[in-house]
Amino acid sequence: MPDEPLHFLTITQLAEDLKSKKISPVEITEYMLRRIDDLDGQYKSYATLMADSARAQAKVAESEIASGNYRGPLHGVPIAVKDLCFTKGVRTMGGSKASANHVPDFDGTVVTKLNEAGAVILGKLNLTEGAMGGYNPEFQIPINPWNADRWAGSSSSGSGVSTAAGLAFGTLGSDTGGSIRFPASSCGTVGLKPTWGRVSRYGVLALAESLDHIGPLTRSSADAAIMLQAISGLDPNDPTTLPAPVPDMLGGIGSGVRGLRIGWSEKYSTDGVDTEVAAAVQEGVKVLESLGAVIVEVDMPDVDSYLSAWPILCTSEAVEAHEATYPSHKDDYGPFFRGWLDMGAGVTGAGYAKANNRRDELTGLLRLAFADIDALACPTMVNPPHPVTAESNYGPMDNRRGTSFQRYTVPYDFNGAPTLSVPCGLNSEGLPLSLQFIGKDLSETLLCRIGYAYEQATDWHNLHPPV
Repeated sequence: MPDEPLHFLTITQLAEDLKSKKISPVEITEYMLRRIDDLDGQYKSYATLMADSARAQAKVAESEIASGNYRGPLHGVPIAVKDLCFTKGVRTMGGSKASANHVPDFDGTVVTKLNEAGAVILGKLNLTEGAMGGYNPEFQIPINPWNADRWAGSSSSGSGVSTAAGLAFGTLGSDTGGSIRFPASSCGTVGLKPTWGRVSRYGVLALAESLDHIGPLTRSSADAAIMLQAISGLDPNDPTTLPAPVPDMLGGIGSGVRGLRIGWSEKYSTDGVDTEVAAAVQEGVKVLESLGAVIVEVDMPDVDSYLSAWPILCTSEAVEAHEATYPSHKDDYGPFFRGWLDMGAGVTGAGYAKANNRRDELTGLLRLAFADIDALACPTMVNPPHPVTAESNYGPMDNRRGTSFQRYTVPYDFNGAPTLSVPCGLNSEGLPLSLQFIGKDLSETLLCRIGYAYEQATDWHNLHPPV
């Protein structure tokens, strides 16, 4: 057995053991299924465990690897996907009673690509209803493994919890307003939101199609690169996917950051931010500078003044996404998401157009701010994961957080820019803190290189919750 517990190995580490036949896909899959059976009753990350199909995939992977047909670093690796991703013959519920009986007859493109990479899909992960802010009362709430009374990070919470707790080696989440990055930050994992269009959304339940991104949550930047490479690429079933070729995401990942221009705005990254978060992020920037990065002062626009456009866009697009069940099955929705859809139903065409114009204006201002840098460094969240209760998680909607908590997420859903969030410390309560890197379109390889360099110089990504 390695020094690191088996369930906390990175994909990169496990892939070496699988390729060398030190461990078999069947052995590691059975190990993970036992671990899920032992622990997930407490952490509630899985909506549906796909044990039989996982065992079948593991047997195929074992046979292929034994015969010398090694597909790559996901071959035989047990992972899991957010329960928005279509899986043929297996319920895809989206956290909603309105979709509880939805059994797709095909796999979503991201699931197909994971299967082609030889991954073993352990199951489907719990999420907020419709991938928004609150849970349907018919569904379980994933529990943050760092502290059961703290937020697990919004809609991809099951993805963050299972990755952090060692219940999957990597997971897929989705991000419309922060829901890859919030659970990554809250649960102490890496979260990679790709460029909009880099990953197909075909066969993924939508929240707001012009804002939705699909991406991985993992325990290292290299692992995020591995998963993103597997799921990226042009898809004829999704005309919004980008025709750009998929690069070798691991190529040059160890090249370091010397000479890279990393943007930094102290005002943007510290005003209104928890002091321990701000200090950890500033220390992370100093680490990059010590590695040879050039820190460039950036004049950021007042992003907070644009954030109110997001709920207008998201609620109205959610109504379109749910037209088959809302309002006809309105009572099947929980109080939070029902309120979200009701809000969207009241948006006028002129209101949507005004919000979209605000989105475009901020996108233009950000383009100017990023003109002379390779990437921007900033927090992922304004605060550490906040206290929650079952009542607050189930709804109804409230506006206690306002919109400023999305300062570091929504602008990059608006413009579709890629982002990478990495652990950067623990606060005085032992809660994880997160540093975010934001790049220009299709710069995921560069972001993973920055994240990798930061990880090589620090140990924060090696910390695990007290599971």
